[in-house]
Amino acid sequence: MNGMELFLAFSLGLGLAAASGFRVFLPPFLYGLAIRFDYTPLDIPVQGASEWMSSDVGLILLGSAMVLEILAYYIPWLDNLMDTIASPAAMISGIVMLSSTLVETDPFVQWSLSIIIGGGVSGTIQIGTVSIRALSTMTTGGIANPLISTAEAGACAVCTILAILLPLLALIFSLIALVFSVKYILNRKQNLANEPSTSVG
Repeated sequence: MNGMELFLAFSLGLGLAAASGFRVFLPPFLYGLAIRFDYTPLDIPVQGASEWMSSDVGLILLGSAMVLEILAYYIPWLDNLMDTIASPAAMISGIVMLSSTLVETDPFVQWSLSIIIGGGVSGTIQIGTVSIRALSTMTTGGIANPLISTAEAGACAVCTILAILLPLLALIFSLIALVFSVKYILNRKQNLANEPSTSVG
């Protein structure tokens, strides 16, 4: 795998990791389907996690989990409960997704990048979605949460499809989502920190 192929493989994995920050099971399910029907533009060896994702059992389990996860976010209050489960799961999924596209690199490099970057990106985006949903719950009583859930699922699908078909565009999309999430989290923390002083004044 030459330098450009490695960069594209990294972009593919990062796009899938970023998508995992929006929904945990949709990216591995769509990636498994792409591998199964040979729709991936990169010649990445199918082994380990990617082999399981594209298997009959993997596709059935991931597909079922994907449907349940998406539907759960449309049930009032269950969506907030799902966030507590999805946050660590998103990081694990991000690690797995990036590592599955870097199988031809040195194992130390593969897992270092997967844990630090893959897990970090998916976890940061997931925290951003949790913060937005929490604010929606407080300000609208959860009425706006289904709209947010729809936007998240849509962003996940777009990011996953871009990663599979156009990895470089997925890389750009992932960086934009990451920057937006970081800015929102920092602004949210600053607003929460300023609330006590505002109420006292």
